[in-house]
Amino acid sequence: MATRKVLVTVLGHVDHGKTSLLDKIRATVVASGEAGAITQAIGVSAIPIETIQKICGKLLDAIKQNLTVPGLLTIDTPGHAAFTSLRKRGGSLADIAILVVDIDEGFKPQTVESIEILKAQKVPFIVAANKIDLIPHWQHNPTKFFMENVNALHQEVQGEFEKRVYDLVAQFQEHGLQAERFDRVEDYTKQIAIIPVSAQTGQGIPELLMVLTGLAQKYFEKVLKIEETGPAKGTILEVKEEKGLGTTLNAIIYNGQLKVNDTLVIGSIEEPIVVKVRALLEPAELAEMRDVKSKFKNVKEVHAATGVKIVAPGLDSAMAGMPLRSCSNKEEEIATAKNEVQEEVGEIVVENEDTDGVIIKADTIGGLEALRTLLQEKNIPISSSSLGDITKKDISKLETIRDKDVFQGVILGFNVKVPTDIADILTAKRLKVITHDIIYQTIEEYEKYVETLTRDIELEELSKLVRPCKFAILKGYTFRQNNPAIVGVEIEIGKIKTGDPIMNIEGKLITQVKSMKDGKENVTVAEQGKQVAMAMGGVTVGRQIEEGDFLYSDIPEDDFVKLKHMKKHLSTREINILKEIAEIKRRTNPVWGAG
Repeated sequence: MATRKVLVTVLGHVDHGKTSLLDKIRATVVASGEAGAITQAIGVSAIPIETIQKICGKLLDAIKQNLTVPGLLTIDTPGHAAFTSLRKRGGSLADIAILVVDIDEGFKPQTVESIEILKAQKVPFIVAANKIDLIPHWQHNPTKFFMENVNALHQEVQGEFEKRVYDLVAQFQEHGLQAERFDRVEDYTKQIAIIPVSAQTGQGIPELLMVLTGLAQKYFEKVLKIEETGPAKGTILEVKEEKGLGTTLNAIIYNGQLKVNDTLVIGSIEEPIVVKVRALLEPAELAEMRDVKSKFKNVKEVHAATGVKIVAPGLDSAMAGMPLRSCSNKEEEIATAKNEVQEEVGEIVVENEDTDGVIIKADTIGGLEALRTLLQEKNIPISSSSLGDITKKDISKLETIRDKDVFQGVILGFNVKVPTDIADILTAKRLKVITHDIIYQTIEEYEKYVETLTRDIELEELSKLVRPCKFAILKGYTFRQNNPAIVGVEIEIGKIKTGDPIMNIEGKLITQVKSMKDGKENVTVAEQGKQVAMAMGGVTVGRQIEEGDFLYSDIPEDDFVKLKHMKKHLSTREINILKEIAEIKRRTNPVWGAG
């Protein structure tokens, strides 16, 4: 068993300085005289422990920290969507993450997205509060430790700095997380460390690396133990078309070793892909990963943990986020590797015929996993989860689910497209699809949709019920005494509609609304404050009813129970009349409406 480097990913909102921070760490390494100490492979920078010790320097002596891990492997993710591809069985590929936040701008949509994904994948993280050099009148003395530097600043500048740090702390609290400036953290298992940094000047980078490495060393010692010479286990970061090479894989190998001519088994939606490794390419030292082919060098084998470009025929259908395993040419080994990768894919991609739950789609297996986890945390059921854009097959499944449950008859997508012809079908059939390139926005919109749908359904049901109403027969406005009696009434509280039963103040059913007129117009509903001419059958003015009487809607007991559960749609005055009607009814039946 060997100890591998700590896998670190850097993520956060666009323009908050993710790449600048990594560039500065790399530049610091070069400036420290360790030109050959850092190598990049497929968006990965390997930083040995000796280099970290050199950057941190006297800081380690001051806190008497002895670093024993072999170093860091930082994974440069272009965005949060790419980060979701960093997965292996049972969780995230990354051991720990650095969340970069602009100390001035604070949380932005991708910041929240990053936090949600980190929480979903249970990845511990620290915060690099970037751009401190832009705080007005900030000064940087490179010979001082960070906190020494801060304490030497003018009080007003210190105050401004403190305010921005605590604004960040407050934003974390809003998302249910406890955060604190790194020098004030009492328990790293309960509080997230905020390390103020400048990707421009390099200030705070020694402290950032020290906290990161120290945490990894303390909490991930067992996780870092790997088989260095066994079959390779890895994850695809990116599938790329390279001139002269065809389709290639940018992958991370997190366990074992991969050699040229090895058989490679890759997870897939259908059958696993089996290919023969033709070439392994590593970039030259300090070369950018996305640069031209000439910057790469051929190698015979690579060992975990590292990034590598894999060249092999038959990679056209490979997808980002899929697991890979190496093995020999033996049929039983290939079969075992196939089972292993497909079991891993099957944990996330579930295309069954269940009709309970929403349908979820994403562009990568990691994205699908993150969306799935966040929905499960909110107890939102999922019927199926699959990769790729919305298809006609999805629509057919969606119709079946909607016919059974309108709340679950929704497709929720992360980073997927709705082709034009599919969009036309969805519109024609009035089917609901919610897609965003930010997961939490997809979920938020779904929750709002459910809320609105619930409200609409309740209001529709409410419209069918006998609502609480109290009205007065106006004096001097008897238009006909009986057959039917037609009188002028004023609606004091609530509303009444044609067909509603009417009771007197003793709670006795005496009649129902036959029709109503507002001036010369027939109306079906009369609301609070309205005066209408009301026709009532089976009563005579001067006998069962009198001018000046107050009458009530005679609410059926079942309607009363439903109204109690939908009180949020009633006004305070309507609720009071509802209580008044219940009190009248309970004079003769003490348990009326108690259901």
